[in-house]
Amino acid sequence: MPRARRLDSHCGCQLENGLWSAGYARVAGVDEVGRGALFGPVVAAAVVLDRGSHPGIDDSKRLAPERRHELALWIMKKTTFAVASASHLEIDALNIRQATFRAMRQALTLLDPPPDFVLVDGEPIQDLAFPQQGIIKGDQTSASIAAASILAKVQRDCLMQLYAPTFPCYNLSKNKGYGTQAHMEAIQRYGMSELHRRSFCRFLEEEQPRLAF
Repeated sequence: MPRARRLDSHCGCQLENGLWSAGYARVAGVDEVGRGALFGPVVAAAVVLDRGSHPGIDDSKRLAPERRHELALWIMKKTTFAVASASHLEIDALNIRQATFRAMRQALTLLDPPPDFVLVDGEPIQDLAFPQQGIIKGDQTSASIAAASILAKVQRDCLMQLYAPTFPCYNLSKNKGYGTQAHMEAIQRYGMSELHRRSFCRFLEEEQPRLAF
């Protein structure tokens, strides 16, 4: 006889439950993906869960790609969510920390209706218009933050798949823009593309790189 599928989330709602009990009705979790990448944007997502079952939601890094996609579809169907990004140009102009805050603020601003409390993975967001709490490793303890991490990861991975045929020498479909040894060697050999983060990659280029594009 097959085992029943477990429907409760891997990341619990204890934090959300406490806030709901305190009178907050729309608790949003927010997380980012791509902060340490060499190529492309940093992507942030914000998710407001209801008080029902949240099947299998977990930190995106602990999920297989197929499972992430399944859960992303469930989250987009069953929750209030928004996704935003900060480009490689914004990252170079502002620095990655400030660009990440910008993407997170934008995702939260796009939520309709807006949240009345925000749970943030990591440190609190500067200049945020909503009350908030920063939680270290929040994507491993809060279901709403974990849901945001799934959406952000799936969105950014899809972007890397779209860019991969245009920039074939960097193997973006495999490394997703992160600094693998092969990716760094490709930058040293071919130089940066127009979508690489110059502030992250400049030290990798040869003095006279041979441009790929």
